[in-house]
Amino acid sequence: MRQFPLEALDTAPGRLVEWRLCSPDAPDGGDGPGAARRASFNQDKHFTAAEQSRDSADPVASWIAVTFELPGPLDHAALEEALLSFVRRHEVLRCAFRRLAGDLSCASYPPEGLTLQAAELGEFTTTQGVRDFLAERFRATIDTLAWPLFAMGAVVRESSTTVYLAFDHIVCDGVSMPNVVHDIAHAYSAALCGREPELPPTGSYLDFADTQRRRFLTLTAEDARLDHWRSYTERAGAFFPPFPLDLGVEPGRMYPIVNEACTLLDAGGAAAFDQECRDAGGKPFMGVMAALARSLREAGGPEIYRALMPVSERGDGPWRHAVGWFVNTMPIEFPVRPGAQLPDLLAEVKAAFAEMIRHVDVPFVRAWELLAPEHFAATSWPYPVNFFSYIDMRRSPGAAHHDVWRPTTHVWSSRANGACLWFQRDDEGLHMNVIHVDTPQARRTMTGLEEGLRRTVREIAGAGAVRGPAVATLATLGTLRQQAGTAPVGAGR
Repeated sequence: MRQFPLEALDTAPGRLVEWRLCSPDAPDGGDGPGAARRASFNQDKHFTAAEQSRDSADPVASWIAVTFELPGPLDHAALEEALLSFVRRHEVLRCAFRRLAGDLSCASYPPEGLTLQAAELGEFTTTQGVRDFLAERFRATIDTLAWPLFAMGAVVRESSTTVYLAFDHIVCDGVSMPNVVHDIAHAYSAALCGREPELPPTGSYLDFADTQRRRFLTLTAEDARLDHWRSYTERAGAFFPPFPLDLGVEPGRMYPIVNEACTLLDAGGAAAFDQECRDAGGKPFMGVMAALARSLREAGGPEIYRALMPVSERGDGPWRHAVGWFVNTMPIEFPVRPGAQLPDLLAEVKAAFAEMIRHVDVPFVRAWELLAPEHFAATSWPYPVNFFSYIDMRRSPGAAHHDVWRPTTHVWSSRANGACLWFQRDDEGLHMNVIHVDTPQARRTMTGLEEGLRRTVREIAGAGAVRGPAVATLATLGTLRQQAGTAPVGAGR
């Protein structure tokens, strides 16, 4: 399972069908939604940013989409049953958000009243036509301020069907996507056989959010639990770690995005890379972060690597199979000394990660509000932020069936002011998806960084060492995206 731009999706054309979620109840009264509860810190900030930017020149919006294959002729009734079962299973997908006395609340519609309304969208004869239509439709129909907060549909052919779902970020994270595929594909298979799907139990994100808010709502700026953020900010000189290379951006300005993807290592190279990292005393994701830090340093960056790193809050309990925004974002920093070999770099990453995890309970949005109130009113991160994410998709639910379902994920954001890097490890190798600002300087900078990183991870895979300057001389991310289209690319951390 890989993550890459929707515009690079390699899917056969066909007949498009969509299903819209409907409820007989109004979202603001009667027997409609269940009792209102406070939204999570992540959801509150996301919704507020959408509200504040709605009438501006730079409206804030983002969605996360997933596609997967169902082999054989489509059973429409079975797919409708599977989709409805999926929505009923995850309470956050049945929520409507609204302001109550100034607070953002979410209320869920009762599952038994929900229905699906099918709509035929027409026959598409080219892959490009399908891509263009879906990209535009997701941007036009998925709205943080409107219900429902996701789209569901399928590209239907005689012998196979591509199912697609796209969600506003307010109801999910990247790690939710494997759960989406797992639940719907298993429910569809069960419906074909006339039985109930056998799915693992799952908790509700609304319960998780409520518990988190109760625990941290009374947090103050002087609380010792913010010491990690506070000391980091003092050393960095800012709450947000800026991207360490020149992107050609103006302070406070948001830019259109470039969304590209590539494969850094094939299956054999990735296996060798993983083993070298373990032999040197670290984990593969630590090796990727060390390689990136070294590549940034050799491209002119500082000798201290600083980034924001998303960390899943699911654990192995009831949230493991849930859909929701179970992600905290934490600062991580470590030195990148000239000439440092892999074991030394990994030791620095390992120590920095351990220190970060010690403080991971404090919600990022709450720390932001308390320690950087002058920036909290901004509709987005106020600096060219450096963002690192990694996930091993081989450990995700349903991974054993990914060769049949061929799932892919796609992330889109309306604007940016920095660079976000997502790394995915699957059976076919190590992959990278990058969203960065669309400026001439950023394109040059990110092209150079991609090739420098490619050279570094290949050196680690081949020799267990990180050495020598990384020179950008080969293909750009744009060229590599075309390669990703023939072997679809995966998601988050």
